[in-house]
Amino acid sequence: MTRLSVRTWGRTWVLALLAWFAVSCVPMAAAGPVSDRVKAAKTLRVCIWPEYYGITFRNPRNQQLEGIDIDLSTEFAKDVGARIEYVETSFVRLVSDLGADRCDVAMFAVGITVQREQSLKFSQPYLQSDIYGMTTRGSRSVQSWEDIDKPGIQVAVQAGTFMEPVMAAALKYAKLVVIRPPLTREQELESGRVDVFMTDYPYSRRLMASADWIRLVSPPKPFNIIPYAYAVKPGDAEWLAQIDQFVVRIKTDGRLERAARKYGLSEIVVAR
Repeated sequence: MTRLSVRTWGRTWVLALLAWFAVSCVPMAAAGPVSDRVKAAKTLRVCIWPEYYGITFRNPRNQQLEGIDIDLSTEFAKDVGARIEYVETSFVRLVSDLGADRCDVAMFAVGITVQREQSLKFSQPYLQSDIYGMTTRGSRSVQSWEDIDKPGIQVAVQAGTFMEPVMAAALKYAKLVVIRPPLTREQELESGRVDVFMTDYPYSRRLMASADWIRLVSPPKPFNIIPYAYAVKPGDAEWLAQIDQFVVRIKTDGRLERAARKYGLSEIVVAR
């Protein structure tokens, strides 16, 4: 072997060794029980709420699911090499459905609250939203944000959403009305049984686009901004780390921003 070839071989060997060392030093999430199950079944079960406009919404015109987390859950399924299976849930049933292993992960912009952190584990946030009021265009009782917490005002919230505990703590004079299916906040508002209902950024955009009788009431300054994340049941740190790594990837490779732009949610993206 010539001196030149020896040098070339030596340099190649050193570079290969350095590359192996660099890769071996990168922290990677171990498999974990849920990851093993997903890999074995080649199926990723994702809990969604199909009434969540812009997030995981079943379009009544064609019955197709659409929204940022329909797109991103599809991306996650590709990343883990599994087909996707959606499991319909709600914010009321979310904790029990995850605890009973009905799904592997909840991917529908789940707000991180103190109450939920007692029963769930969350990825890092990828969206965030404040609370908004929705009233009728002809309402005389609620003209501005300051009118919401007044005696005689009926303030509606959807059962199980993060707005329920927040408004229960915030209201001093108005009455809180918790809406449970089959009733809806829109029906209760339009019928006059409530004066205003509270919602978040994505849902308010749906109403503004589809109902000409409704009016947005925005807080004059940030009221209660909540970060949104993906949720899993406790006890599988490796699976949570795998989901967290996915969130990091979609933030850095542009998939999060593209999906947010597609559904008009760029304003509430948590980029880092």
